[in-house]
Amino acid sequence: MKTSINLPCPGHWQLVAGMVFLGGLLVACRPGSAAVYQRQTPEAALRVVATTTILGDVVRKLGGDAMEVSVLVPPGSDPHSFQATASDIREVVEADLVITNGAGLDAFIDRLLESAVQADEQDKIISASDGIAFRQLPTGSQGENHAEEVSHSGEEDIDPHVWFDPQNVILWTRNIERALSQADPANASLYAANGEAYRAELEELDTWIEDQVATIPMENRKLVTDHQTLGYFADRFGFDLIGTVIPGSSAAAEPSAEDLATLIDAIPAMGVKAIFAGSTVSPILAKRVAADTGVQVVPIYTDSLTPSGGEASSYIDLMRYDVRAIQEALR
Repeated sequence: MKTSINLPCPGHWQLVAGMVFLGGLLVACRPGSAAVYQRQTPEAALRVVATTTILGDVVRKLGGDAMEVSVLVPPGSDPHSFQATASDIREVVEADLVITNGAGLDAFIDRLLESAVQADEQDKIISASDGIAFRQLPTGSQGENHAEEVSHSGEEDIDPHVWFDPQNVILWTRNIERALSQADPANASLYAANGEAYRAELEELDTWIEDQVATIPMENRKLVTDHQTLGYFADRFGFDLIGTVIPGSSAAAEPSAEDLATLIDAIPAMGVKAIFAGSTVSPILAKRVAADTGVQVVPIYTDSLTPSGGEASSYIDLMRYDVRAIQEALR
């Protein structure tokens, strides 16, 4: 695949950085002054940009050494509140493929892509979550149980944390493998082999989680989280979602006093043993609710991997860490 992309005139990246606010790319250049960037040779490694660390890990598992993979949202950062820089924009424009989570998680990049990527190259933007049956976020009071599934329309109402069900990540691998093979047919057999091997690891992970969950008494399988993150996990492995400290799927939201009071009443009434708090969210509110209800706050990893060498530096490591933390707290 050979990509030719028009960019703003050289020397104006500082201007781009100042004029992009999650919404568009506005650059003042004289007509005819656009520079052209392209892959150096047809044989050059495929250049892939993933929006999140979790997606980046999955892409690397499939691509191996056949591609260059970069990630926009750095480890430990919240993708819900990420703001792209000029260098991020340049990476996106020069990439052969851009892999997004979809489902509203990486909405920060949507309008940026519309402005920064030419209309005839929009097909290089791939949503890994195409085909997943999305969960609708609860719209009522705390304590509502599993939400109904909806289609990809109406992203503002759906739960984007699809990776907490390994079966969804298996679907990710099929979408990503297909995109890599179409963009780089010469390495299609490599992507297929890597995809098959990684899917076997994911099936093994899924079985391992079922075994660990089986050790938790049914009456203890109740989850309270800092925000809506474990819905797909609850649906897949048989947990009840009692409530969240922060409403919705983004930590940017703020709970009302009524929301917190309802949750504080529900925790002892439902026999909840812990509040699970993600690493990208401030634990202050979770600790306050825990202090008022006499339960513990248990840290888990939700929206981001750790840097290389950390305890959750891959998707599989993240899932194993979180399941062990849930098992220990509830068993």
